[in-house]
Order: sequence, then structure tokens, then C-alpha cells
Amino acid sequence: MAKGTLEDTYVAALQHDRADVDPTATLVGVVRRPTSWFHAAVDENVPELGPPAALLEDVHVAEEDLKMQGICEEGAHNAAWHRADFEDRYRRHLEESPEAAAALAALEERLEAGESLALVCYENTDKKRCHRTILRDVLEVDP
Repeated sequence: MAKGTLEDTYVAALQHDRADVDPTATLVGVVRRPTSWFHAAVDENVPELGPPAALLEDVHVAEEDLKMQGICEEGAHNAAWHRADFEDRYRRHLEESPEAAAALAALEERLEAGESLALVCYENTDKKRCHRTILRDVLEVDP
């Protein structure tokens, strides 16, 4: 069976018809604490694939510190990612958390079965770094 396609986008792009995703793709939210309006924009949400709370807090603290130093919001967000070692810590979370590993395996099975998926979260990756791009990279690597 053909492998499904994998894309990613952000919720505002969906809400404002700016997302360039396969119209047949299942919109899979990957946020830990979705709002009601987020739920309305996606087909489902997999909170286990959201970054862990401690990692998000570390990024938030670093971002606020950088903004207080006069760095713009996007620059502070992206610099905070580096300061908090976000990518490595998120990848470790995906490997070490049993819940995240199970959720990741379930998405891999769906892709292998031919389902097309679009990963969705809050961040606009045109300007800010986002965990869903790391998640997409992990899912695209052949096991």
C-alpha cells in the first residue's frame, strides 16, 4: 500500500484559508493544551506529542528575558529555543516518554497505511521555530 503524505501547518493558516495542505489530509493537532477554537480547526489532537511542560516553561522564561533585553518577539522566541536546547530535549521526549512514543508509532502506522496527515499547532513557522517541524522530520525518517 502507498505511504500517506505528511505536511505541517499552523492553526491561523487553517482559519484564514492560507494553509497549503492536501484537502484530504487528516488535520492532527499536536498541542499539549488545546483551546476550544483549536479543537474546532483540527480533526483530532494528540497532546502526547506536544512539548513537555517543563521544556515549554524553560523556553518561555528565556524568551521573556530576551524580550526584556530589547529583542523582538520572533527573535526572542527563536533565540530562546537555542538557550533551552529545545530540539534535543524535544527529540529525547519523543524517544523516552512511553506516551509520546506510542502516539508517534500510531501516526507512523497511519502513514504506512496510506493516510495523509497534516500536523498542526499554534506557531507560525514562517517566523518562529516550532516543534511540529521536528516531529515531521522524525516521522519522515524511515524506521
